[in-house]
Amino acid sequence: MSTPLHQLKAEFFKTLGHPVRIRVLELLSIREHAVSELLREIEIEPANLSQQLAVLRRAGLVTARREGAAVHYALTSPQVSELLAVARSILTGVLSGQLELFDDLRTSS
Repeated sequence: MSTPLHQLKAEFFKTLGHPVRIRVLELLSIREHAVSELLREIEIEPANLSQQLAVLRRAGLVTARREGAAVHYALTSPQVSELLAVARSILTGVLSGQLELFDDLRTSS
């Protein structure tokens, strides 16, 4: 029996459920990055970054290629960038609504 689509979607979104993985995807949305560049940008331990990159690779969201001693990562699809943009838009709307509610609460007291 195959895995239900809703379960696959949940696993996909679980992959996105870590701040380091989101930051990596944001950086890769701009351009391909070497691991050394990602380390400078994100400022985490190399072992932690390696672990997070492995999760993204297993999920099929990023690809890796070796160039000499350096390993470069890129998004597998521009749709990943689009997904991040949609998430940002949704979050902006949610936070905007919360700010309006906060302002209403503050002015009504």
